[in-house]
Amino acid sequence: MSIPTTQDVPSVSFTELGLIPPLLARLTELEYQQPTPIQAQAIPSVLAGRDLIAGANTGSGKTATFALPLLQKLHAEKSSSSNSTSNKGNYVAGLVLVPTRELAKQVADNIRSYAVHFNGKIKTVAVFGGVSANTQMQALRGGTDILVATPGRLLDLISSNAIKLDRVNTLVLDEADRMLSLGFTDELSALLALTPKKKQILLFSATFPEQVRALTQGLLNDPVEIQVQSVDASTLVQRVFTVNKGEKTAVLAHLIKQHQWRQALIFVNAKNSCEHLANKLSKRGITAEVFHGDKGQGARSRVLNAFKAGEVEVLIATDIAARGLDIEKLPVVINFDLPRSPLDYMHRIGRSGRAGEVGLALSLIDHEDYHHFKVIEKKNKIWLEREQFVGFEVDEVITDAALAADKPMAAPEGSGKKKAKKKRQNTTQMNEDIWSRCSKPE
Repeated sequence: MSIPTTQDVPSVSFTELGLIPPLLARLTELEYQQPTPIQAQAIPSVLAGRDLIAGANTGSGKTATFALPLLQKLHAEKSSSSNSTSNKGNYVAGLVLVPTRELAKQVADNIRSYAVHFNGKIKTVAVFGGVSANTQMQALRGGTDILVATPGRLLDLISSNAIKLDRVNTLVLDEADRMLSLGFTDELSALLALTPKKKQILLFSATFPEQVRALTQGLLNDPVEIQVQSVDASTLVQRVFTVNKGEKTAVLAHLIKQHQWRQALIFVNAKNSCEHLANKLSKRGITAEVFHGDKGQGARSRVLNAFKAGEVEVLIATDIAARGLDIEKLPVVINFDLPRSPLDYMHRIGRSGRAGEVGLALSLIDHEDYHHFKVIEKKNKIWLEREQFVGFEVDEVITDAALAADKPMAAPEGSGKKKAKKKRQNTTQMNEDIWSRCSKPE
């Protein structure tokens, strides 16, 4: 297993990666300037037919990393009548498995966009729960070149004989760690058993817990392994503010009104917390929409599309919005509740500061959150100053007690100490320019 690093790969162009003219033309139209680190490192290996394990968060360009080589491979197969899989019933050539409905739709839309210059010769279908299975069965008639699916719905369609996986030659597992954390282990095993033993497997995972490592054992063949850095601290400013217990809503409303952010994504930990917080903000004159698993798929899609279009300025969501969703130029992410998993902290804040855009990631913590935020810092190797808002200062007694029990984590000794100091300066740099750039224009 080879493990290249970002430093091992010099800056290259898309042309140098070996992509064909129809894809290069589309990338030019989409104004893709040059490959991201994950694209530069992975695309040549994928084109060469190698299996791949890639550690990359959303926002790193991983959809294009697997979509472009997959489209090129299918185009070559269709150009050769002897190898073409077309007109073979309910076949699938390339299978992409994802954990959520929204990600399935987003990935399929992106693949169709990249394939524009193939003039409809490559068929892509997305299947997921929450909508009519009959409509999806109709879309799958005659098979499909690329199928983007959530595991549960795909198994339902297989049981209805709407699709078969015996001709899959490329399998992509996107957000593999998330799928396993959501309990898809049995579904993944069942689906893998239905695919041919000989196939190319591309596995993308933000983190590599034991479950993911176990999944790769005996499944991948001499894979190339690539790990790229998750969050660009130069464009994403992280800050943490202490507040008194019971004052988070007041502080949140103050922030939204004072800074007039054009968009703000607010994370809470429970579905009923979304509704509860939206009601409390409404009483303070702030309209907010909610996004969680109990909403029907049509309502989820409408809310998300309205938020992406800027028609909704404040969106309160659970962690189903923390991974996979690409919201262009999202200026602000706020942790109203801290995520239960330290790893989900990075996924949440990764919704902002994407593709070189300036972003803010704010966390509101009361004294009961102090210890958990320290765990988040330790797991993610970050160090943030505890700050307070003018007019919402924390009670002195609570502050003293909290600091005594939970002192901010010290920077590592040696050379790492300078790195930690530099990172702390990046993440605690607060200036009016950053705030104003994230606000609505005058």
